[in-house]
Amino acid sequence: MYKKDLELERNWQKLRLKLKDIIGKKPKDLNAVLLLIGVQELGKGTLEFSKEQKQDLMHIAICKVLSSSGYYVLEGLDEDGWPHWKNVKQLPHFDLLEQEQLLKMHILEYFTSEIKLEL
Repeated sequence: MYKKDLELERNWQKLRLKLKDIIGKKPKDLNAVLLLIGVQELGKGTLEFSKEQKQDLMHIAICKVLSSSGYYVLEGLDEDGWPHWKNVKQLPHFDLLEQEQLLKMHILEYFTSEIKLEL
């Protein structure tokens, strides 16, 4: 593992521990953190969501965190208040591990710059 990969992983673990302090349990994986971000961005509190809605929430989260690098722009909200994003810049072709690292980097940035969480 490269030094920057180790630092990313260290910061990722710190984030998960911080989230445990905030929500009472440590998110088990990337998808769980994405779901939290999606719920935060939807802004309707912790409702009961269907499986399909949870997938939509994770999509909202991915668009939101990648918007800081110009991959997505918010088009607006639908009649139910759900945000809709438009892909405006092609995402690089990465393998699964590289995709995960890209998302983790952007998620860490989201929590430190948007949520003002100190890691």
